[in-house]
Amino acid sequence: MLEHLRVRDFAIIDSVEVDFRGGLTALTGETGAGKSILLDAISLVLGDRAARGSVRDGAERAEIEATFLVDPDSDAAAWLAAHDLDDDGVCTLRRVVSRDGRSRAYINGRTAATQTLRELGEMLVHIHGQHEHQHLTRSERQRLIVDARAGIQDDLDQLQSLHTAWREAREALQNAQSEHAARSDRLDMLTFQVQELQNLSLDAAGIEQLFSEHTRLSNAESLVQATQELLDASFDGEHSAHDQLSRAHRQALELAGTDTQLAQLPELINNALINLDEAAAMARNYLADLEIDPARLASVDEQMSLVHGLARKHQTEGSALPALRAQLETELGSLTQAARSPAELEAQAEAAHAAYLQCAREVSAARSRAANALSEDVTAELQTLGMGGGQFVVEVNEDPAHAAAHGIDRIELCVSANPGQRPKPLAKVASGGELSRISLAIQLIASRYASVPSLVFDEVDAGIGGGVAEIVGRQLRELGERCQVMCVTHLPQVASQAHHHIAVSKSVADGQTQTTPVTLSGKSRVDEIARMLGGLKMTNKVRSHAREMLGEH
Repeated sequence: MLEHLRVRDFAIIDSVEVDFRGGLTALTGETGAGKSILLDAISLVLGDRAARGSVRDGAERAEIEATFLVDPDSDAAAWLAAHDLDDDGVCTLRRVVSRDGRSRAYINGRTAATQTLRELGEMLVHIHGQHEHQHLTRSERQRLIVDARAGIQDDLDQLQSLHTAWREAREALQNAQSEHAARSDRLDMLTFQVQELQNLSLDAAGIEQLFSEHTRLSNAESLVQATQELLDASFDGEHSAHDQLSRAHRQALELAGTDTQLAQLPELINNALINLDEAAAMARNYLADLEIDPARLASVDEQMSLVHGLARKHQTEGSALPALRAQLETELGSLTQAARSPAELEAQAEAAHAAYLQCAREVSAARSRAANALSEDVTAELQTLGMGGGQFVVEVNEDPAHAAAHGIDRIELCVSANPGQRPKPLAKVASGGELSRISLAIQLIASRYASVPSLVFDEVDAGIGGGVAEIVGRQLRELGERCQVMCVTHLPQVASQAHHHIAVSKSVADGQTQTTPVTLSGKSRVDEIARMLGGLKMTNKVRSHAREMLGEH
C-alpha cells in the first residue's frame, strides 16, 4: 500500500509530503485546489508519460517520490525479487522530470526504464479515472473487464504464445508455397551444375597436370626434334660439346702436371663432363618416353574443352573449378535438407491452429462463466445506484473467423435501463448519466477482485447524489476494509464514510500559487464536511448535520 508521497515543484505544488494509511481515504477540496494534481503525481511516479507543464514555473525540474509497503506474498514482491530490486518489504519509486521534458526513473534507488516503472506500478496501484465511462463503450476495454473478472491472465499469456506460433507457422507455409517453385528451379540447376563438375573428375592438381600434358602432346613433334638436336650438339654429333670437353680435360691434365697453380682445372672440367653426361641421359630418357600420340591428344583436347567451357560458364579460372564444385555441393546439400515440402508445413500450421483453437475455446468458456457472474453482480449494483429494474448483460460470442492474440470472442456489454426492455449494446442505449453509473458499478465490482493493494477513484461519483451517494460511500468504505482506497470526491455523503480525510487547499504566497494537503480530524473534518454540504454560511445547523453524518462512524 502507498505509505508516503513526496512531491516537489510539480504543476502548482511547491513542496508537499503526504502520509497515507490503509482503509478509505477521502481527498476533498474546492475545485481547482489541486486534488487531481496529487493523483497526477502518483500516476507520474507509477510510469505515466510526463505532460507539458509538469514542472512548476520557476523550477528546473519536478520530483515525485512514493514509498510503498509491499506484502511479501504479492505480485509486486515477486516482481521485485525477480529483478533483484527487493528491499525488505519496502518499495520506493522516484521520478524526476526536467523542464526540457526528459525524465529519469528509479526503483529502490536504482535507475529504471519508464516501461519497467509502469510494469511495476500496475501491480501497486490501480487508478479509476473520472472519465472511465468514456472508454467503457470500446470493445477492448469491455474485453479487459471480463478478463479481469475471469482471472485468466496465465491462460491469456499461453493463448498469445499459441497465436504467435500459429501465425509464424502460417507465414512459413505461405513463404514455402511462394518459394517452392523458385527452390525447385534452384535445386534442379544446382543438381545439373554439380553433375557437370563431377563428370570432370579432376581435382586442382589433376587440372594442372592436364594442362601440362596437353602442352606436351600438342608440341610433341617439335619437342622430339629439339631434343635430338640437343643430343647431337651435346654428345652424339661430330664436334659435340662432349668431345671438345674431353680434349680440354686432357690438356688441363698436362697443364696441371707442369704447373701446380692449375691443379684444380682438370677437376672443374671433369665436373662439366659429368653434368653433360647426366643431361644427355635425361634427354635420351625423355625421347624414349615421348610419343606422338594423336589419340591421346584428342582425348586430352576433349577434356581441355570441357574445362574451358565450364570455366567460361561459371566465369572463373579452370583451376578454380574443383573448389566451385565443393561449394555448389555444400549448397545443394543444405538446400535439399532445408527444403521442407509445403505439405509438411501445412500440417504444422494446422496443428498450431488446432492448439490455438483449443486454448481459445477454454478461454471463451472461462469468459462466459465470468460474464454470467459479472452480469449478475453489476445488475445488482445498478439497483443500488438509482437504476431500479435496470439489467446488465455481458455477451460473449465465439467467432473463430476473427481469431486474434486475445482469442476468438466478440464481447459486448449490454444494458436495459428500464424494466421490460431487451438489453442492447451499451453505446446505443445508455445516456451519459447512465454510463457514469454503469461505469461506477463495474468499477466497484471489479475492485473486489483487484490484485493490486491500492485503488484510487478520481471523482467517479460525479453525477450522483442523495441516497445513491451515501450508498456509494458505504460501498467504498466496505472496499477499504479489504484494501487501501483513495477517493477524490465532492460529495459529503462519500467523504463522511472515509476512514481518513485529507483536504486540499490552494493559496497564493509571494505571487506563487501553492497547493497544500492537510489531514483532518475532529473539528476540522466537521468543518470540511459542512463546507461540502453547500451552506453559504457555516451555521450551527450545517455543522450539526456534518457531525451527524460523521457520527455514524
